[in-house]
Amino acid sequence: EVQLVESGGGLVQAGGSLRLSCAASGFTFDDYAIGWFRQAPGKGREGVSCISSSDISTYYADSVKGRFTISSDNAKNTVYLQMNSLRPEDTAVYYCAAVPSGPGHGRSYYLSSLWYDYWGQGTQVTVSS
Repeated sequence: EVQLVESGGGLVQAGGSLRLSCAASGFTFDDYAIGWFRQAPGKGREGVSCISSSDISTYYADSVKGRFTISSDNAKNTVYLQMNSLRPEDTAVYYCAAVPSGPGHGRSYYLSSLWYDYWGQGTQVTVSS
């Protein structure tokens, strides 16, 4: 059974930090890229970041570049999203998801929810002003 389990969400003041974790199981981790998406109330799902195991590439939305860092522990099948300098507009439910990785795919592919096969249940991040 495929599972993606997020953890690490919570309430933090603006300027603070959180680290989200995504533990994956039930599929061949090395064949997939893991992405983070977020959805705020009344808004669509936004691609935040992605890490591709095939070429160890990382991708970020412009809105989080320089503040968020994605990393992967392949021995633990776990991906992390370190979020620093958090802003109230970062408030959302954060989801991790898995998409087949491979050569020829770029930022637009990895930050689009259209291609993702597996999704976690989400974790709430709330940033107070």
